[in-house]
Amino acid sequence: MRKLPPLSALRAFEATARHLSMKRAADELSVTPTAVSHQIRRLEDALGVVLFERHVRALRLSAAGEQLYPVLNTGFDAFAQAIEAIRGTQAQPGRQRVTLTAPMGLAARWLVPRLGEFATQHPEVDLRIHASDTVVDLHGGSADVAVRYGDTPAMGNGLVTERLFGDAYAPVCHPGLKVQSHDDLTRVPLIHSEWQRTLPQAIGWPMWARAAGIEHTLKTDAGIVLSDDGHAMSAAMAGQGVILANLPLVRDALEAGTLVQPFAAPVIQRYAFWAVAPSARLEDAAVRAVWDWLCACRETAARLHRSAQ
Repeated sequence: MRKLPPLSALRAFEATARHLSMKRAADELSVTPTAVSHQIRRLEDALGVVLFERHVRALRLSAAGEQLYPVLNTGFDAFAQAIEAIRGTQAQPGRQRVTLTAPMGLAARWLVPRLGEFATQHPEVDLRIHASDTVVDLHGGSADVAVRYGDTPAMGNGLVTERLFGDAYAPVCHPGLKVQSHDDLTRVPLIHSEWQRTLPQAIGWPMWARAAGIEHTLKTDAGIVLSDDGHAMSAAMAGQGVILANLPLVRDALEAGTLVQPFAAPVIQRYAFWAVAPSARLEDAAVRAVWDWLCACRETAARLHRSAQ
């Protein structure tokens, strides 16, 4: 049985050693420089050696780092080539496989309902959706295109980015709850996703209550707490409470009337969804087709975004 350090730590070291820069490594891996530094420290602790000589304006590999880097660099290159070869053999005859990675909420409520449209327009492309809230390294061969959520996407290392649409958070609920005023929120449960309560910059009920001017009357720490957005949305659609939802992702439910938006304002806007891909991959016709389709979809989302304001 092989006893290896965590793969994430090895990847962080290999990228940092290749660039001799934690910032450029962070850009490549789509994480923060702090996260890269943490992974390298973790690897150094696991190996019991120092891998970098840290100077004020530069990084240099230590003797142990010089020994480890070429082995990892060759290994990761071999992994990428093998994965690319496997992906090429798995596509259906006459069709080219493209993998699109996206956050789980966006994949379930925005991408999946539109896959039929893409399949009709591009029958030659075998589009696969990888739904995960973990950021995927687009240079590792496991995905061709990504949709990412945040203030600004990671830049650099040959990545192309395109803003798709901004978020717009507002309360929504099952029409049977008959929520019509802010006072009604005190008689129905508030539904929370775990991340909305734990992440400091999360758009959650406390932020919305402050914007609505009811932070002193609405008990924003009470209600139903669920582990992820999917379960939280299922609870809202079952009439179990009111959820603070990202309106572009519930457009279909709002148009169908299975959910309603009881208040026109306030709508909280902070972050956006971005399409991200390596520029080299966009030279492939199938990958370009997925990219162009994503960018075309943003106009529809933008119309809903404007109507919510």
